[in-house]
Parts: sequence; structure tokens; C-alpha cells
Amino acid sequence: MRTAVIGGGSWGSAFARYLGSIGLPTRLWVREHDIYRELLRTRENPTFLPGFTFPEGVGFSEDLRETAGSADVVFVAVPSQFCRSTYARMAPALRKGQILVSLTKGFDKRTLMRMSQVMEEVFRPHVLPHMTVLSGPSFAREVAAGYPTALVVASKDPSAAREVQHLISSLTVRAYTSSDVIGVEVAGALKNVIAIAAGIVDALKFGLNSRAALITRGLVEITHLGVALGARKETFSGLAGMGDLVLTCTGELSRNHRVGQQLGQGRTLREILTGMKMVAEGVHTTMAARRIARALGVEMPISEEIYQVLYRGKPVAKVVADLMSRALKAE
Repeated sequence: MRTAVIGGGSWGSAFARYLGSIGLPTRLWVREHDIYRELLRTRENPTFLPGFTFPEGVGFSEDLRETAGSADVVFVAVPSQFCRSTYARMAPALRKGQILVSLTKGFDKRTLMRMSQVMEEVFRPHVLPHMTVLSGPSFAREVAAGYPTALVVASKDPSAAREVQHLISSLTVRAYTSSDVIGVEVAGALKNVIAIAAGIVDALKFGLNSRAALITRGLVEITHLGVALGARKETFSGLAGMGDLVLTCTGELSRNHRVGQQLGQGRTLREILTGMKMVAEGVHTTMAARRIARALGVEMPISEEIYQVLYRGKPVAKVVADLMSRALKAE
């Protein structure tokens, strides 16, 4: 079976390398010409995945439509703000029977749609492929290094979820299936917001009690919003929920956690983003989550305070005081 990965960032590169390592013929589409030339020359992506060489079974391309149209299973690992335009460019090349797998964790900035919803809207006038979502606790470098990782494949089409599950599972990746696409996508997006908060906590050296409380109450917020959107509550106790949340809030490889750490050290959002090569999805997701929560009447105090820090310049000391002095309530 031929596979393709759309997006040459850290996660797309790591996943393409993984697919090649388990013997799947894979093509990686790369937008940046300089990275493409470096891949052809050295078979490495020093910008987004330094230190890893791609297996011989992985090829590289700058032709998006040809790459997407030639594969049986297409994995899309593009930052959320670029997904709609990328889907639109891919759409005319898609074929009936293909499986598309979203690896993106975020919301469409304009419409607040989940990525699978954007896919369906964009692809439907052309050919509507079988659509799935892949999520779970998975730092790119650890997947590239072959460390054991567990993921979840969600789809409204059970056969498509099982096909992707069997395709990607190996001695280093174990995939589970789920029919709760909403829950898996919401959990994957919102954990990045809480990870920013965790970075602030760590920068302030508040200790493990604070971090544990933040993760726990953050999960409550994520679950409340997900259920309001139609997700199943139990999804948030699984890999896409608690699993990914714990990883992103505690792991040093988390970009969103690093953003929070720098905010906690007094840097502005503009200063932080100017110095970053990779996208921290939580920055965009914070605004989207606030708009969705307000529209649905869901209370999300941690996410609201992160919005105030990111977009209103609220001092982190004031955030802590406001969260700790909220009206007392039952858990």
C-alpha cells in the first residue's frame, strides 16, 4: 500500500520516517524549497527533524497534487491555519476509495470547525474520501527514534479506522480505534492550551502540586467543552485526552509548554513567536476555544486566563491570584 504525508514539519517528517521504517512506500510533500533540496541532498530535515535520516523507502516531492493523488492513504500534517488552503489544492487530485488521515490538532481559525469538518466541506464537491483522525501522546522525535507509542485512530467509518490501525501498528506503534471523532479532535486541540498554562506554572517554579491540579482541572474544562460539542465523556480519559494532555504538560519537547515557560519568564507573545521556527498550535487554539466556549455557555476559567495572558497582556501573577480566588464549588 502506498502512503503519502503532506507537510514537512517535525510531525510530518517524523511520521513519514516511521512509515518508511516499517516498509511502507511513502512520499513526503514539503512546501519549503530549501528543505526539499536538503532532503534530496542528505535525506535529512535539519530544520524540523535534525539527527534523523529517512529510510530509502521514503521519497520527497514539491508537487502537492501528484503526491496526494498517487497514494492509497494520505496523512495530512499541516498546521491548522494552513489546512483549508492545503485541502483545497489537494481536492482535485483525490480519488474515490482513498483514505485521508488528519494529524493536525487545532480548529479552523475563521469557522471554528474541526479539521475533519473542514475536510468534508472542502472535499465534498470533488471526491469525498474515507476520513480518519490520528491523535494521542506522540512527540515527533520519540516516534522518529522508535520509542514505543500508543495512538488512537478515530473515524465515523469503522472499516477505515481499522484499516489505518492495521497499517500503522508495529512493535513501536500500537493503534487503537474510536468512533468518537469529535472527542478525539477536541481533546487533541485543547490540550495545547492547558500546556501553555503548565509552562507558566513551571516557569514560576510552583512545583508538582500545582502542575497536577492544573492538569486535572484542565481536563475538566476540555471534557465539558467536548461533551457540549457532542463528544463522549469517556474519550477524554483515553489516549487522545488524558494521555496527550499529560505528555504535553510535562514533556520538555512540547512547543506549547515552551511558550508558557517563556511567558512565565516575562517575554511577550510577539517576542516568543518571532523566535520560533515551529508552530505552537495552542496559541491559535486559545482564541478559538474561547469563542466556542462563549457561544455554548461553557465555563473554562484556565483557558480564559491563558487568553488574557496571550492577547491582553495580563500579568501571570494576577492570573494565578484570580484562579485561586474564584468562588468555591464542589468538584
